[in-house]
Amino acid sequence: MTETLFGGPVLPPAYPERAAWGTAPKLRAWQQEALDSYFSTQPKDFLAVATPGAGKTTFALRVASMLIDAGAVNRVTIVAPTDHLKRQWADAAAKVGIAIDPNFKNADGQHGRGFVGVAVTYAQVASKPMLHRAKTEAARTLVILDEIHHGGEALSWGDGLREAFEPASRRLSLTGTPFRSDTSPIPFVEYAEDRDGIRRSRADYTYGYGNALRDHVVRPVMFMAYSGQMRWRTSGGEEMAASLGESAVTKDITAQAWRTALNPAGEWIPAVLAGADKRLSEVRRTVPDAGGLVIATDHDDARAYAGQLKKITGESPTVILSDDAKASSKIEEFTASEKRWMVAVRMVSEGVDVPRLSVGVYATSISTPLFFAQAVGRFVRARKRGETASVFLPSVPTLMALANSMEAERDHALDRPEKEDGDGLFNPEDSLMDEANREEKASDSLTKGKFEALDSQASFDRVLFDGGEFGTGGEVGSEDELDFLGIPGLLDAEQVGTLLRQRQHEQLNRKNARAPQAGGPPAGAAAPAVPDHRMLMDLRTELAKNVAAWSARTGTPHGVVHTKLRTVCGGPPVAQADEEQLQTRLRKLQDWFIGRK
Repeated sequence: MTETLFGGPVLPPAYPERAAWGTAPKLRAWQQEALDSYFSTQPKDFLAVATPGAGKTTFALRVASMLIDAGAVNRVTIVAPTDHLKRQWADAAAKVGIAIDPNFKNADGQHGRGFVGVAVTYAQVASKPMLHRAKTEAARTLVILDEIHHGGEALSWGDGLREAFEPASRRLSLTGTPFRSDTSPIPFVEYAEDRDGIRRSRADYTYGYGNALRDHVVRPVMFMAYSGQMRWRTSGGEEMAASLGESAVTKDITAQAWRTALNPAGEWIPAVLAGADKRLSEVRRTVPDAGGLVIATDHDDARAYAGQLKKITGESPTVILSDDAKASSKIEEFTASEKRWMVAVRMVSEGVDVPRLSVGVYATSISTPLFFAQAVGRFVRARKRGETASVFLPSVPTLMALANSMEAERDHALDRPEKEDGDGLFNPEDSLMDEANREEKASDSLTKGKFEALDSQASFDRVLFDGGEFGTGGEVGSEDELDFLGIPGLLDAEQVGTLLRQRQHEQLNRKNARAPQAGGPPAGAAAPAVPDHRMLMDLRTELAKNVAAWSARTGTPHGVVHTKLRTVCGGPPVAQADEEQLQTRLRKLQDWFIGRK
């Protein structure tokens, strides 16, 4: 194996197998810089914050290798969030000659012979902290704390980590996402007061998404946002209708419209899955093994989405359920294959690490910054220059804000008020991360019982990229949608931005060409009236009810009825239609009911 400046073996820059573009023979620049920073001070504690996909594993294992070679440590303990990640760490360590036992159980007492150390979960440590303290004290131990923000999830977890690893010779803490938005202190993380007296976490080295994108270490991410008209029945029996992502509605209505969109029985999800599969096909023209991941809220939805994907692709996707004992092996099998799609239930925090994932569908109602960043992190790992990532999501304000703040770097603040800040980014976690990785049957059934989803249609809204928004909306299957789904799969960030601006310009030209060419209102004409949003909402609701009635009478899907109405009457999707266009469609429906063509 090739020797390096430090006398150790050359490490592959990314795990598993496939290396990222331009980094195979040496460490990435940030990894080398972080390594120099570490060994210039030889600290007991070191916190490295690096964006998902940047190569934290490689950096940490280089530190471990050098400390072992120098005799500074003779044991390594790796603490990870999930069982799957334990094995992933052990496999990566084995490739550089460090034998780590991922099968160690607390009941074993000691790890097997021939191993330098163990890989354990945070839960394992919290359940038997004194056992792990004894192991730590018995040798010169380096503790690698992967995704250290998990240490703040529960008081017992934090206390257990401190008890177990306080005697360690060295502690290396890693995280790839913004710290927890609650105020639980994280063990072995230094906090310092800012000018406002708020204690914030202080990293020893930080490498954010923006820097990684400029260095071509991660993929540029395009967010494909879809809106559409939703209709549901409340617990009081009232029928409601709203456009997904409409700004002039309450949070309650937004949440219920969002859940209606995600309902597998509606037409929004199948349309978005079909669009995502078209995008995947385009990417696979230049990246033949590119894969897709659908992130579902619960087991029932995951199975239903998988069934819809099979209808679309003719291939059964890999389904990863959080209570499946074979989940880890299924992930590994999918990673090594060239299958198109995988569907997972919330298992995206750090447990699903598949470098070939290029297209994602965010089909969950979880909206915390931490979960969103971890979900998007599944798609950004670059293997060669030019690979792009595309994430399909509902066009709702919370997700739009998170997508537009991808490059924001935030520290963990201890003294922040528990109430939500004005930007909506720092509200307490919906649940502990371990709960977010399994189906919450009680809360899900309670929420689902609050309303009945009746109908959903999808329309293409826009593309979000690098803080900008592109596209002027369009019907599913339209040229306006296909313009963006057909963007090549191999482009660097600058090329993506250029092409998005070009496509938007072409769309605007098409719309202008279709618009009336009159020279404007005649002199003395009254100014156009301001649209009455309440009246428009009433008309949309009435149209949705009539479409539902016609659908029930004829057995025609709602989306087909809406499409036929647009074909006959003209005009944009329901969400963009004006009063006259909606009234025209209602009159046409009335004609159909009385047998008039």
